[in-house]
Amino acid sequence: MIDVIYMILRRLRVPLIILIAVYAISIFGLAIAPGVDPDGNPWRMGFFHATYVMSYTATTIGFGEVPFPFSDQQRAWLIISIYLSVLAWTYAVGSVFAMTTDRTFRRTVARNVFRWQVKRLSGPFFVICGAGRSALALAQALDQLGHRVVVVEIDGERATRFALNEFLSPPLIMEADASHPGSLKDAGIHRRWCQGVIALTSNEHANQTIAIGAKLLREDITVIARVTDAEGTNNLHAFGNVHAVNPFQVLATNLSLDIAAPEVLRMEDWVTAAPGTPIPTRINLPKGKWVLIGYGRFGQTISATLDEARVPWKAIDPDRDLAGEARLQRGDNSEGSLKAAGVARASVLVAGTDNDTINLSVTTIARRLNPDIYVIIRQNQSADRLLIDAARANLRVVHSQLVVREILQTLKTPLLGDFISLVRQQGNTAASRVIERVMATVGNAAPRNWAFHCDPTQPGLFNAFFRNRGGRALTIEQILRDPRHHETRLTALAVMLVRRGERTLLPDPSTELRPGDRLLFMGQEMARQLQLNFLEDPLAVDYVRTGIQQPRGWLFRRLDAWWRMRQEARQVRQD
Repeated sequence: MIDVIYMILRRLRVPLIILIAVYAISIFGLAIAPGVDPDGNPWRMGFFHATYVMSYTATTIGFGEVPFPFSDQQRAWLIISIYLSVLAWTYAVGSVFAMTTDRTFRRTVARNVFRWQVKRLSGPFFVICGAGRSALALAQALDQLGHRVVVVEIDGERATRFALNEFLSPPLIMEADASHPGSLKDAGIHRRWCQGVIALTSNEHANQTIAIGAKLLREDITVIARVTDAEGTNNLHAFGNVHAVNPFQVLATNLSLDIAAPEVLRMEDWVTAAPGTPIPTRINLPKGKWVLIGYGRFGQTISATLDEARVPWKAIDPDRDLAGEARLQRGDNSEGSLKAAGVARASVLVAGTDNDTINLSVTTIARRLNPDIYVIIRQNQSADRLLIDAARANLRVVHSQLVVREILQTLKTPLLGDFISLVRQQGNTAASRVIERVMATVGNAAPRNWAFHCDPTQPGLFNAFFRNRGGRALTIEQILRDPRHHETRLTALAVMLVRRGERTLLPDPSTELRPGDRLLFMGQEMARQLQLNFLEDPLAVDYVRTGIQQPRGWLFRRLDAWWRMRQEARQVRQD
């Protein structure tokens, strides 16, 4: 706020000096101008009355001549003072308007308001650097998960467009260069509520700078950066504890899963989507030859994956600089080139150029040559969504969606990445079992996922592990009961148990829990909130075990102990 005050004083220095000078001269002249009282005696106005008269005269209020009617000399001086004050005020007001419309001043004020808003945040939030398609999709997903979002974007127009989208909790947006450490500090990276920094700008170098700067400013924070080249990925991995998301690498992994284990990819897309998202349909890629239109990074990523899967392919690209690949056909995207590449006999067409219009044109030609061909189309611009819809492609690849899903795996729940890795290892059968069990529990909508740590230092679990009434072990089934109504089951499913580094997929509900165990649950948000009672309430586990509500207050606990002692004594006498 000090910088705003400094700018105001600096910009209005001359107008304020002029106003003060005009008022001082006018008041002094009015005070020494000779006047006459009603009795005809000579009279001069004091400084107090002169200040009073100039205050309402210069502001055009006009209360009349007080305390006595003015003499001609006083009226003449007042006329001069009126015109001087009008000119001074006009200049001052014009300076104020000029200052308020100045871009630098407006940005300074906006930045101070932004800092104040960030300081008022009292819940978990993430800092997103950039306001492109990926940033918007990620912000909306985090918003649905209940996290606030702070956005730093260097382009003011893009930041404005970002703010026009619908959110449950409007994001805080600042127009600034996120690669400057001061911008990250203003965004609240040092605050304990800040959960992570995600660099999603369109500048690769800026993303790396932001990631490294954020990690230097705060070592314990989660930092994720989007990079599209191997060198950038290696730089961030070498720095340590920075998650690098390469959309082309993610594409390669997903395509490999599409070919070898489609159910795994289906499960992965579903559990990392925003809560409520319907489960995606099965992707059944046909077997046979692929034709790739465009052999840039996108095409080369797909071709490398196809080589690993031993799938035949042919690529078309007009770039004469590309060399060293016998399956690359140099040519345009005309019908003749597609015929020469064998589209009429191919099973899959990948329209993967960086131009949406060309991708749409190629898709139309390919469908004319081979109506049954499976089309995978790349969407480059969000504004071209309607064009891509018109292509009626079997599969659409949008880099922003790939990036967002990969980031959500890291941000939503730390155990989620381990869970997905475990399902990938076990393959299609395991993924199908997970989908079936989760759908049977929560339905077709994407579930909320959360971790449950069996930490004995928590009040509820300390009692469950070390003050166990009846000697019954704590099981997964017990913490899946409603702590308000023990006969009701929570709408949740334990999908993974981690014990001493060993991971178990879909553990049996009767599994006994031990201190230090970690569980990954999927279910509804209400189930997650109710399950927190087992951590905080020392009596919640006893209730779901026995179905009896234990007394909570000191007095009722004493009465309960007295009554039990009395019952035991009575039983002894009867025996």
